[in-house]
Amino acid sequence: MNSKQEQMKNKPIFSLLVSMAIPMMFSMLIQALYNIIDSIFVARLGGDALTAVSLIFPLQNLVIAIAVGFGIGVSSCISISLGSQNTERASRAASIGVVCSIVHSVLFVIFGLVATKPFLSLFTDDPEILKMGTSYGKIVLCFAFGCVIQVCYEKIFQALGEMTVTMYVLAIGAIINIILDPIFIFGYFGVPAMGVNGAALATITGQISGFILYLIMYRRKCKKLPIHINIKEAKMDTFILRQLYSVGIPSSIMLALPSVLVSILNSLLVTFSQVHVSVLGIYYKLQTFIYLPAGGIVQGMRPIVGFNYGAREMERLRKTLRVSLLFTAAIMALGTVLSLAIPAQILGMFDADATMLEIGVPALQIISCGFLISSFGVIYSGAFEALGFGIKSLVISLSRQFVILIPLSYVLSRYMGANGVWVSFPISETIAAVISIVMMRKALNDIEKVK
Repeated sequence: MNSKQEQMKNKPIFSLLVSMAIPMMFSMLIQALYNIIDSIFVARLGGDALTAVSLIFPLQNLVIAIAVGFGIGVSSCISISLGSQNTERASRAASIGVVCSIVHSVLFVIFGLVATKPFLSLFTDDPEILKMGTSYGKIVLCFAFGCVIQVCYEKIFQALGEMTVTMYVLAIGAIINIILDPIFIFGYFGVPAMGVNGAALATITGQISGFILYLIMYRRKCKKLPIHINIKEAKMDTFILRQLYSVGIPSSIMLALPSVLVSILNSLLVTFSQVHVSVLGIYYKLQTFIYLPAGGIVQGMRPIVGFNYGAREMERLRKTLRVSLLFTAAIMALGTVLSLAIPAQILGMFDADATMLEIGVPALQIISCGFLISSFGVIYSGAFEALGFGIKSLVISLSRQFVILIPLSYVLSRYMGANGVWVSFPISETIAAVISIVMMRKALNDIEKVK
């Protein structure tokens, strides 16, 4: 058992979670900053450009959802295997995970070429928006291999407790993206101005850079790691594949829900105005500042939960959940205060005009009322993934972002206008929180009975 595994088993939970989560929170905040800056630069190209990028967001998020969801499956299998002292199975899981990610990348090329324009045509018939959105979408989808394989390596390193490595790689990739955005979009240093295509090129360049950095870091550290990745000798193990996809598929569906949700909500909001669609797109950029740091806590928590579940250290598992909830609640409370206190200033970063402020300020204030209560759904959903209970995680996410939110938005929008959509967010989070608490209590009791 190496030093990282010893820490998973014996280091005090508070300090262990801090050491695992803080690097991830830092890197996720930088990524959130990239998302905001990217939209700010695109907004300066005009309203049509911002709308085009907002409409393609669901497909872009779908790539990330499948990559991260599958990566979570890989991470869960590795963590549980290491907790039960089975390093051979952990190595096989990592190798098979990388091979599957390469296959996924090829499928995204086909998907990008075939699906981008038909998808956008569902939401707009404006030729300029359609042209910009199609070219942007094809670039980010057809060159998604940088994102997909990078995320697989990211989850492997996280499962091993190597959070500092993932922090550096994510931060460097995001910084490269931020630097290249204005250069490629507006044309500096002899580079031609490429508009929204420039934003797409900056994105994939940052992702490919991160992928290359992970390959370098693995080669440097491979002799010190408890597992080894060898894609040439990776044999398809049906048991491991079942483990990877039993968590990966529900996790991918969970992460893809915002894509489906945004598409459906866009179809509701567009009946009020195109500005409402832009406001929703901006909100999903803004909320990354809140949910990505919370996601950093979840990423720091998962290896601890998975390892201690494999080692059957139930008291440490329970304490990890309690501490993670407190950290997440603190972040959500801060996000709520800022959204209620300075919504106009926040929206002003996107050059919001009077019409957008009139719509966006109440939208942000209403939606933010659900941030704090969402802590339960966020943490317990991530914990179920770490435990290998992908379906339970999916149930929570469906409750938060689909089963309740969509029909409620439809009904309330008929009586309250667009505000009915915004009100549906905190109501859905509250109901999902109750469901997640009940499910987690039952799951932990069941685990202890068979300990």
